[in-house]
Amino acid sequence: MSHDPSQEPSTAQESPDGAPLEAAVPPAEAGPGRVVKSEPPPTAIVRLYRTMFRLAIERSHARVALVGLAFAAVFSAIAMRLIVMAATPGTNSDDHRAAAAATTAIRPDIVDRNGEILATDIRTVSAFAEPTRMARTFDRDEAVELLTAVLPELNAAELRAKLASKKGFVWIKREITPKQQLEIHRLGIPGVGFLPDHKRVYPNGTAAAHILGVTNLDNVGIAGIEKYIDTQGNRALNEFGLVAKQTDLKPVQLSIDLRAQFAVRDELVRGVEHFKAKAGASMIMDVNTGEIVALASYPDFDPNDPKDALSDDRINRMNVGVYEMGSTFKAMTLAMALDSGKYNVNSTFDTRGGVLHWGRQKIHEYHGTNRVITMPEVFTHSSNIGSAKMALGVGVPGHKAFLKKMGLTDRLRTELPESASPIVPSRWTEINTITIAFGHGLAVAPLQAAAAVAAIVNGGELMTPTFLKTTEEEAHAKSVRVIKPETSEAMRFIMRLNAVEGSAKKAAVPYYYVGGKTGTAEKVINGRYVKNRLFTTFTAAAPMDKPKYLFVTIMDEPQGLPESGGYATAAWNSGVVTGRIIERVSPIVGLPPKFEAPAKPFPLMVKLGAYHATQTGGP
Repeated sequence: MSHDPSQEPSTAQESPDGAPLEAAVPPAEAGPGRVVKSEPPPTAIVRLYRTMFRLAIERSHARVALVGLAFAAVFSAIAMRLIVMAATPGTNSDDHRAAAAATTAIRPDIVDRNGEILATDIRTVSAFAEPTRMARTFDRDEAVELLTAVLPELNAAELRAKLASKKGFVWIKREITPKQQLEIHRLGIPGVGFLPDHKRVYPNGTAAAHILGVTNLDNVGIAGIEKYIDTQGNRALNEFGLVAKQTDLKPVQLSIDLRAQFAVRDELVRGVEHFKAKAGASMIMDVNTGEIVALASYPDFDPNDPKDALSDDRINRMNVGVYEMGSTFKAMTLAMALDSGKYNVNSTFDTRGGVLHWGRQKIHEYHGTNRVITMPEVFTHSSNIGSAKMALGVGVPGHKAFLKKMGLTDRLRTELPESASPIVPSRWTEINTITIAFGHGLAVAPLQAAAAVAAIVNGGELMTPTFLKTTEEEAHAKSVRVIKPETSEAMRFIMRLNAVEGSAKKAAVPYYYVGGKTGTAEKVINGRYVKNRLFTTFTAAAPMDKPKYLFVTIMDEPQGLPESGGYATAAWNSGVVTGRIIERVSPIVGLPPKFEAPAKPFPLMVKLGAYHATQTGGP
């Protein structure tokens, strides 16, 4: 059978471009009669095809290594930058971020007890410069000249020093006006910009300045209620970025009544100027809650422009000053004597001779009667001898314990961070007890003395004064009983009697059933009492059958006037101002007049037969 090669299965292959390729024959199989054809070299297209689609393991390793090196270089650069930033405190970016953070402090509104705005934030801007950027593009001296033309209040030398520094960020001026911002923007100085800021404003000016306090340029509280707010967490909220806008914060509501605050300050300023006093202060306290309804100290300052706030004569004399309170302290002495059980309202004291000899010391009367007097008469005649004998009867330990219980020997703490410790005798002997009994030898803040008097008239509960609005239930939950209710009634009776026929007559505003006590103390100058340098106090409460408010006025070195016969004692100045405040403020704070005297205001006193209650009635 003949062999037909065309009938054998074809082993020919096609090239990728469709051309037939001869089958490759291994050299071992080549022999005689066989034709061996060599494979043609691959074309350019074939080579490209193979390069694109073949997977060479050695080329994969190279690629991975290259990518790894790139990532390592990037991360090394980042790490080095982080190390440099951490090791260089106060870098330009840090300064810029810190400044930006400082401008974002947001504070809650402060409102009075009726919701009236006392302090709030407004949006503003602050101008800054980047000295390192400016140095490359603009002449510093020209920049200083242009900026001081828009902001003439700037110190040119200080601004030039700032712009010559190597810092990346410096403030030009904080809290500028929109007009100033526009004018600075038009200057076109490279490296000068603006950051949003907040400015604290006090729409009522000087009203309640000593209570509200102030903030610094970073809107951080540095005095008064403003500082108190930051201690309660506001600063931390801002630092952690948890406050986006002012409405995120609940307003802080104070116990202050803005209407009463205006009236009290107005009467105080008039009184200080009329009686030519160095300074003065006045306040109203709710005796049933401890709330401060109004407090003014003059001279004062405007928290919108607090440049004078740190002056020595601008202190809050009610809270920071400590003074010997004079005869107003006799209220403490009588309350102590009555509460001890050793005396009652019918007890008598011999003041004949007008002098109490104690060792080498002589205690004189100011309004001496030269006779035996009753306990109420010790108060109405302001007897030093009678007060001294009561205190000696209780004894030094009992006297010290009572005053401590009344909060008069320890520092008073309120929401206001500013306060002062009382000046207490380092060695308390009988002569100290004698002088402290009538208001000399122990210096306290008038506010803490007021708190003690409030406890004496409110039924016997000592409450820490508060500048925050509170309720009677909340106040009583924190109060401490310091005297018996019957002691409180006896003291109200005696204080009312003093307004009817004693030294408190000038504050006995008709129909408000006022009771009170004067206090005049000689100031200590260079370690000695000076007779013509007086500190006067008047304390009054109303209405005495059921007290609601306590009124206190103090004056530093008031002068005698022709209308007072040259006298500068408390009844003629602090007493007069207190009377005017009671008359003006009572309708505002909801204290109604009593056109008829209470039927039985002091029932226990009637039982004791000390003085018929109706005799202390009337206007």
